Amino acid sequence: MKAWTKSGRLAVLALVIAGLALVSANARDTRLPNRDGPTPRTTTGVPHIQIGARNSPRISERLLTRVATLPEVKIRATVISLPGARGFWLSETLDLAHPEAIVGGREFAHLHPDGSLHASLSPKRAREAVKAGWATMHPWANTRPGWEGFVLLYTPRTADEADIVFQLVVDGYNYVTGRNFSAPDL
Repeated sequence: MKAWTKSGRLAVLALVIAGLALVSANARDTRLPNRDGPTPRTTTGVPHIQIGARNSPRISERLLTRVATLPEVKIRATVISLPGARGFWLSETLDLAHPEAIVGGREFAHLHPDGSLHASLSPKRAREAVKAGWATMHPWANTRPGWEGFVLLYTPRTADEADIVFQLVVDGYNYVTGRNFSAPDL
C-alpha cells in the first residue's frame, strides 16, 4: 500500500473539515433555553391543568394556525381533555413510529382553554423540557407504557415563548410519527 502524500492527506483533511462545517451549519439547535420566571403551579391529579394561567387568545390562535401546518394534522375537538380543548389529530393514513405515545384516538397533543398544552414527547425531550422549565410531567406519565414523555407544556406568555412551545409540539409530532419535519417560521 502506498503511503499518502502530504498534499493527499491535506486534501482529505480539508474535505473532512468542509463536511463537518456543512453538517454543523445544517444541524438544528435542539437545546431549549431556560424559561424565565417562576415555575407555574399545576394540579397534581386529573384533570391536569395549570393553575392561574392567563391565556392570550391571540397567541393561542397563532399556535393553532402553526400546528395546522404540520403535514397530515387536523385541529379538532379533543376526545380526552376538558371541554373547549382543541386536539391535534394525525391522519389515519399516517404511519406511527410510536403509537403507544398517543393518548386517545389519533390525538398526539391538545391545547387547553387556558393556553397550556398536553403533548407526547420522546422521554428524553420531555426530561429536557422539564429541566428547562417549559413543562411538567403528567401525573400518569410513569403509570402507562408509552406515556413516559407525556407532559403539560406551560401556557406561553409571549410570542417568543409560543415559538418554543410550537417547536416542542413539532418535536412530539416527529417522535410519534418518526418523521423529521422542520416547521417553517410564520
